[in-house]
Amino acid sequence: MTARYDIAGLRARLDGIRFEDNPALIRQKSRDFYWYSPTLKRQLDEVCADIVAFATSEADVVRILAACFALGIPVTPRGSGTGNYGQAMPLAGGVVLDLSSMNQVLEIGPGYMRAEAGAVLAKIDEATRAHSRQELRLSPSTYNTASIGGFIAGGSGGIGSITWGGLRDLGNIIRLRVVTMEASPRVLDLSGEELQKVAHAYGTNGIITEATVPLGPAYDWIEAIIGFDDLSRAAAYGNALGEHDAILKKLLSVIAAPIPQDYFLRHRKYVPAGKHVALVMVAPFARDAFAAFTARFGGETLFRSDLATAEEIRGLPPVYELSWNHTTLRALRVDPTITYLQVLYPFPGQLALVARIHERLGAEAPAHLEFVRFDGKVTCFGLPLVRFTTEQRLGEIVAIHEEMGAPIFNPHRYTLEEGGMKQTDAAQLAFKREADPQGLLNPGKMIAWEHPNFDFATGRTYLFPGLSDPS
Repeated sequence: MTARYDIAGLRARLDGIRFEDNPALIRQKSRDFYWYSPTLKRQLDEVCADIVAFATSEADVVRILAACFALGIPVTPRGSGTGNYGQAMPLAGGVVLDLSSMNQVLEIGPGYMRAEAGAVLAKIDEATRAHSRQELRLSPSTYNTASIGGFIAGGSGGIGSITWGGLRDLGNIIRLRVVTMEASPRVLDLSGEELQKVAHAYGTNGIITEATVPLGPAYDWIEAIIGFDDLSRAAAYGNALGEHDAILKKLLSVIAAPIPQDYFLRHRKYVPAGKHVALVMVAPFARDAFAAFTARFGGETLFRSDLATAEEIRGLPPVYELSWNHTTLRALRVDPTITYLQVLYPFPGQLALVARIHERLGAEAPAHLEFVRFDGKVTCFGLPLVRFTTEQRLGEIVAIHEEMGAPIFNPHRYTLEEGGMKQTDAAQLAFKREADPQGLLNPGKMIAWEHPNFDFATGRTYLFPGLSDPS
């Protein structure tokens, strides 16, 4: 097979940059958690970079992008590779740019911190807690391994979103430093509305090298599992607790039986058969109010970390590792046929919509709700588990949700648009024209760039041409 790119020429231009050319390690670095989706696993299983380059500084990023631009070699950025949609997978081959060595916390101040893009979220919190008893306001369930740059480029919200909203909400990112891919790459400082150009853009229009984000007070959060005999009652409790601002919360998940009983293996002794559960993290000062609020709704306290002994807690994962996409991960470890969807139940009719959809599909796709503040209103996202049978049936389940009024952010698609936007983000596209004129940054992920006349109304799935022609 003829080499696609001049990798030898690239190495010659980048003396002092560390590269990895071991095929097994290149393949490993060319993957994320795309295998959560059987569709993406089929489509992307053969995707692989030609080489991995490791940046240790912003200056390295500038050098690597300049050399790749000159040689026409595509670049796909990678942090820890914990994304689920193929965001960090190089559909056109070329270079995977590993940013994990850029992992320093650079500044901590009152209410904010600044770090390099490869800094792991849990390590950031270690530093901010030690410095001034502060912590990140938002994090994914992959908190212990995910990087801040990857979270901003590929994530949308997570633990903390019940209080602070999502990453797209103004104020949840303060500032980003971003390197463009041009003959002479520029380093841009973005803030305010400009942040929307690169947040959740998969690195298609600039490489994030540094992020400044807000912090909140750090607490020794109380973790609780609350049981209900009725899912609607559990959902009503979750919604009402989310709206009760005087009780400070970090996590508020509602998960239908039999998910906890089947998949929360180390917590199984706390979840009796048939119980639907709410997973909650609350600040210690709110413990009595939280207990009283729970009693009002008839919730049964099945587990509370502040009431458990050290022996009981030993070996238990934190409650947040039962939530968001860790729920899916725990199910996959037990049953590899499990996959999931991402659903929005729009405000203000979210509870009625949850009940209708669960009544229709609950046996096939039991409910998993994550309560969040979305545009300032409490509502819930759904990450229902689905036992995969065929791609056709998966598509039917998606269509049923959307026909019933619940938009799907489709985790079985690797493009920005098909993953939920349904239309091009004009600001992101315009910025890509400016920052990546040759289209070399993470090719294949932005349909508006690759195929501007693509007709979403046909119902067809976009497939990047490079996937069918790896030579």
